[in-house]
Parts: sequence; structure tokens; C-alpha cells
Amino acid sequence: MVSAMIKIATTVAAFTAVTVARPSIRQTSTVDAFIDTERPIALQGILNNIGPDGAKVEGASAGIVVASPSTVDPDYFYTWTRDSALTLKTIIDEFIFSGDTTLQTVIDNYVQAQAFLQTVDNPSGSLSDGSGLAEPKFYSNETQFTDAWGRPQRDGPALRAIALIAYSNWLVDNGQQDTATSDVWPIISNDLSYVGQYWNQTTFDLWEEVQGSSFFTTQNQYRSLIEGSALATTLGVTCTGCDQAPQILCFLQSYWNGEFLTANINVNNGRSGHDANTFLGSIAIFDVDASCSSSTFQPCSSKSLSSFKAYIDSFSGVYSINDGVAAGTGIAIGRYPEDTYQGGNPWYLITAGAAEFLYDAVAQWTAQQTLTIDDTSLSFFTTIYSSATAGTYAASDAAFTDILSAVTAYADSFVAVVQQYTPSDGSLAEQFGRDQPASPLSATDLTWSYAAFVTMAQRRAGQYPAGWEGASPAEVPDTCSSSSTPGTYAPAPIASAAA
Repeated sequence: MVSAMIKIATTVAAFTAVTVARPSIRQTSTVDAFIDTERPIALQGILNNIGPDGAKVEGASAGIVVASPSTVDPDYFYTWTRDSALTLKTIIDEFIFSGDTTLQTVIDNYVQAQAFLQTVDNPSGSLSDGSGLAEPKFYSNETQFTDAWGRPQRDGPALRAIALIAYSNWLVDNGQQDTATSDVWPIISNDLSYVGQYWNQTTFDLWEEVQGSSFFTTQNQYRSLIEGSALATTLGVTCTGCDQAPQILCFLQSYWNGEFLTANINVNNGRSGHDANTFLGSIAIFDVDASCSSSTFQPCSSKSLSSFKAYIDSFSGVYSINDGVAAGTGIAIGRYPEDTYQGGNPWYLITAGAAEFLYDAVAQWTAQQTLTIDDTSLSFFTTIYSSATAGTYAASDAAFTDILSAVTAYADSFVAVVQQYTPSDGSLAEQFGRDQPASPLSATDLTWSYAAFVTMAQRRAGQYPAGWEGASPAEVPDTCSSSSTPGTYAPAPIASAAA
């Protein structure tokens, strides 16, 4: 149970054994209607997979996010650090947007569970030197998973820190800075120490297949240190490892190959390099107020847009369900074109993520009241707006409005794909078939699929999380260095309460 030092509502969480009305999804005629119907189903889908009261994960410990109720072919009844952090960032944002105090109960349970999981020795190592923080997954009862796996996965600590920083900022803004300092910061501090010490070592990517350097991981490592440094200043504490941020930003530039962002470098796996890893990274570090010229590869970045087009183009002819779809219209997409896992099919979370990426870019241009098309991004724009030409367009220009409308329509067309292949009860599996009838496949009720739908819906509704980068891009060092800062690690004080 959550300890008393975190101030939460004492009512029983509303998601306990709740039955959600499930109207027929396919009968809705517009994207608006689909999102209005599916968004609460997706939110409930997340909550159903979180212990101790989630309706589909009986036996999971409090605050533990189970990847899926599926236990065979595939067995996803575990908690992944990465998936859990991305899911809780969604829940934290939803809590901030809605003020629903029952969600705070979920968040506080997660905080305590993560404090304990940091102390669990595992095949990746232990907390004493930080190495155990990169363990990918645990059993749902908070014990170590000892079988062979793709480890270490170095995105987990960064993503968990980002989620907990968002919550800490809310605590500070709502008169609970002492709670942020005493209960949450020690967990964050361990994760940031890990990032500062181990960022320049190879990792398995977010698909747990490739060991090298991952764009998604590097992007989120940089964000975590920038946000961590700012929070440390607010709390009056020290952020060990945050000094490595400039070098991580410098290394991040290595993923641009002149045409697109390569998902994984320092590896030779025979793949093209086109991978959803890249635009999923951009939406994970999205800041509506950030500059499109930022070296973090925000969604509105010319290089991100060019890379997105190259990724979409790489799926031409891969899935038969996309046959006959007009150019410039959303298609079903998967992890990467060479994928064979579970048959190599489209993923719900990735197809929804493409829409979110585009909504993010529109939000950034709208915030800046300007849009620049250059030689790098021109091919992206001409695909969906044939009259596009290189130049800078102010919000007062008719072309500005026309282009944003075209990008928004393009985003909506990806949502329409999700709608087309969502079952009538609104449940979202991991994948759907590459051939008709394109039925749901692989793990059922995938938590990440539900979270991806909720974040997409948030962005389409104009709900944007607090910024972290701001309008002034950081300067990239002239010379990159593979430096490291030794971390400092200690069990968070609330870890014992969670045991």
C-alpha cells in the first residue's frame, strides 16, 4: 500500500472491476466519433492491467504495470521498466489534464513499486553500482526474471525518470515539494545517475532485438538529464550525471545519415535502418514550445519529417492490406519493414503513434505561428500537399493554413486505419494481420497499445504535457566525447515500505 507521506485520495480507485460499455467501434463514421468512443475504453484498458486491482491482472502487486494479460504465445504477463514508464507518463499527464484523483492512487502505487524494484538484484546487476537499473523486466510480483533475455536495456531508467519528474513537478506546483524531495527524488536520482554513468555503452533497443546504440534511448536519455537538472535546482538537491547532457546531445546527431534517422547505429544487422524507433522517440520527447531547429529532432524538425516519410515509404508493398491506398494517405505500419516477429505485422501503437507524431508537428507550427519547408523536408510536404515549395510561411499566409490542414488530415488518416482494424469491443492487441481480414494478433489487451491511443487522443484534443526544452535550442558541442560520470546509488527511503 502507499505510505502516508504521499498525500492521496483515500477512495477506492474507480477502475476496480469496472465494466465499461463497449459500443460497436466500426459503426462510428468519423475520426472524432471513434476517438470519443475509444479513448475511455483505452484508458480503462490501461487501468485493467495495473495491480493490485486491475480487472485483468489478478495477483499483480500494487503499482505494477503488466504488459498484457496474455500468458501464452506470447507470454507478456511481466512488468517491463520501459513500457511501465511510458504508460505511467500517460497516466500522469491524464491526471494533470483531468484532475481525476483516482489516477493519483495509481501513480503513487507506481512510485512505491519502482522504489522497491530498484533494489531487486537481477541478472543485469544490482543497485550498488546502478547496473541492475537496466534490467528490462520483472515478474508481476516484483521478483527477478532470470531467464535469458536482451539485456541491458538502457532506456528504462531515463523513461522512468521522465515520468517521475513530471509527477514531481506537479507535487511542487501543488504545495507538496517536501514529498517530491523525500519520496520521489531518490528514485529519480538513481535513474539519472545511471544515465550519466552508462549512456555511452551499448544497449538493446526498445524492440529487444538489436544490441548497439538506439536513437530512442539516446533521445530520452538526453531529455531525462535536462529535466532532472531543472528539478534538482527546484528541490535544492544535486543531480549526479546531469553534466553529461551536452555529450549525449552531441552523440544524438550521429543517427542522421544525411537522408533519414537511423534507428540503431554501431551495429551491423543487415536492416535498412528504417524503424518506428525514430518517430516514437520524437513523440516521447515532444515539447510543444520547442524550436523546429532543435537538435533533439522534435516532430516538426525537417530531419524528423524527412525520416518519417522515408520510414513510411519503406513499407510500400510490405502489407497487402495497404494495397490500393492512395499516396499521402495513412497506412498500416509496423516496427520495421524486415520484421518477422509473430509474422511481422502492423502494430496498433505504431499506427496510432504516426498520427500523434503529425499532430505534434502541427501543434508546434501553430505555437510558433510559422512553418519552414526546406530541401530536407520538401518531399514530406509534397506528398500530402502538391503545391508545397521551399520557403517560410507565416500564420497569416493562406498556404500556412492549407499545409496544416493537409498534415492534420494525414494524421487523421492513420487514426482511421486504427479504427478500421479495431474490434467492435474496442480492445487493442499488439498487432493486426498484414493480410485481410487483418484480425488482432499476438498479445491481447496490450497496455502500450492503449497508452499510445490515449496520448494520441490527448494531442489531437490540444492537451500537451509541460515543456522541458523550451524555444531556445541547446548548442551542440563542437567535439563529442564518450565521457561518463560515476553514479551515486542508494535505496529510496520508501523502498522498504513497498517490500
